[in-house]
Amino acid sequence: MRVYLDNNATTIVDPQVKSAMDPFFSQYYGNPNSLHSFASDTHIDLNNALEKIYAGINAPKQDSIVVTSCATESNNWVLKSIYFEYILTGRKNHIIVSEVEHPSIIATAKFLESLGTKVTYLPINSEGLIEAQSVRDNITDKTALVSVMWANNETGAIFPIEEIAEICKEKGVLFHTDAVQAIGKIKVNVQHLDIDYLSFSAHKFHGPKGVGALYMKKGKELTPLLHGGSQMGGHRSGTLNVAGIVGMGKAMEIAVDAIDFDMPDVKELRDHLEDELLKIEDTFVVTPRQKRTDNTMLISFRGVEGESMLWDLNKAGIAASTGSACASEDLESNPVMEAIGAEADLAHTAIRFSLSRFTTKDEIDYTIGVVKEAVIRLREISSSYAYTPKNHNSQL
Repeated sequence: MRVYLDNNATTIVDPQVKSAMDPFFSQYYGNPNSLHSFASDTHIDLNNALEKIYAGINAPKQDSIVVTSCATESNNWVLKSIYFEYILTGRKNHIIVSEVEHPSIIATAKFLESLGTKVTYLPINSEGLIEAQSVRDNITDKTALVSVMWANNETGAIFPIEEIAEICKEKGVLFHTDAVQAIGKIKVNVQHLDIDYLSFSAHKFHGPKGVGALYMKKGKELTPLLHGGSQMGGHRSGTLNVAGIVGMGKAMEIAVDAIDFDMPDVKELRDHLEDELLKIEDTFVVTPRQKRTDNTMLISFRGVEGESMLWDLNKAGIAASTGSACASEDLESNPVMEAIGAEADLAHTAIRFSLSRFTTKDEIDYTIGVVKEAVIRLREISSSYAYTPKNHNSQL
């Protein structure tokens, strides 16, 4: 059996999405910005797709949603534009991010630090959560931007975005959230929150890879990251990925509709997997269930190296991860485990299982059996586990 439990890294393209995209590779392939009928053939479908994307996050028409290649581009765009517009000009000199943001935020923040920007990295608490008060405590009159993800890619922890947005509005500071792990798992409504910028990628909610978007509130438009054309109202140059946009629109429509119908089933499977694995001695899960997305679990098995566990899982046909796919070749300890202050012998043991609406109970039951056997095997050959004091199963 092959089992895919790495859905926070990417998801299978929904067959309905693929069907919607197919005509735009070889049948309706015109460049939308050209002036002939091959171009105009794409316009209705592009507009329909964009309407679905607006509806998916309940964005009003006066606001902008600009299609990008992915959320990594969108995140870079926000931070670097803030640098050009506020920091380079001397109006501000400070931004705030959480210490567990996606690498596209952390690496960009560190790059801006090298250019003289002051960056505050907000800590997470023992449950893996950002506390809104820490945002308030760190905002100064020189703060240009706060960027905090909606849901964490490692733990699924849902951060208090509504409170953080209110604090930023009160303080007159721009607010951006990376909502990559929220779309399709949490109801996202930008009209109910004071969010200035919001990023997402289609491939996280059963759309195609290589297409994403940046939402910008009216009046908060950014300096373009890419120059050279008039596409997307002049916000982002480059020929539009028509098939990708159509696919993202369809995927957004399905994902939003599926929250109420499919996510309870996903949660039931996740909880079953978690309950069974927590029966293993010296096993720990980060972040309480009620405070994370319904599809995600970050679990540690004392005495079991994460990479070794992945080896056993992969041999059995099971896909999981030890952390962000964007940093998976680093083979370092899990950044969330380090951030919550986990002991050294746990920081390298975290495994992330992330489910989707396509996950089945047979797959979960198979995974439970494989993991239990792998823990026994790996602990038997561990050089440290036998000397580690035993602990009850728990949440970190």
